[in-house]
Amino acid sequence: MGIVFTKLFASLFGNKEARILVLGLDNAGKTTILYRLQMGEVVSTIPTIGFNVETLQYNNIKFQVWDLGGQTSIRPYWRCYFPNTQAIIYVVDSSDTDRLVIAKEEFHAILEEEELRGAAVLIFANKQDLPGAVDDASITEALELHKIKNRQWSIFKTSAIKGEGLFEGLDWLSNTLKSGGG
Repeated sequence: MGIVFTKLFASLFGNKEARILVLGLDNAGKTTILYRLQMGEVVSTIPTIGFNVETLQYNNIKFQVWDLGGQTSIRPYWRCYFPNTQAIIYVVDSSDTDRLVIAKEEFHAILEEEELRGAAVLIFANKQDLPGAVDDASITEALELHKIKNRQWSIFKTSAIKGEGLFEGLDWLSNTLKSGGG
């Protein structure tokens, strides 16, 4: 009976739960973004071996956010987390131009996964505060985002350290999920 009431209240009040994967190469800023969104502050992080999972409440959506480690040896295990995912936040280190080709290859491999076929994609062009960081247009080109035709996506310039662009991205994501795009 409790499940019936939970679903009824959810339909009346617009609460929705969404499973979100935060993916990207190591050192892109995934964990810093996660904790910045959750606690509103920057916390000292170490490389994620495995995953972090946190719940964020934002715009009547409860995000279950899975931050997966991005080291080369861990990336093959990402697919274990793909089932039931409504959205992907792909984080790119905008100052690490030497690895943009690898970031693109990993990104397009994710997009080809059957279990993520319907997932909305939010790209954070992170570390915009660092010298030499390329802008969102350059990241769009480097990741070949123009090739994405079968799902909703958007890119935002962010700085996890300064907290810039993160909530604008979450606004887009929550609106996309509310409208059924993911």
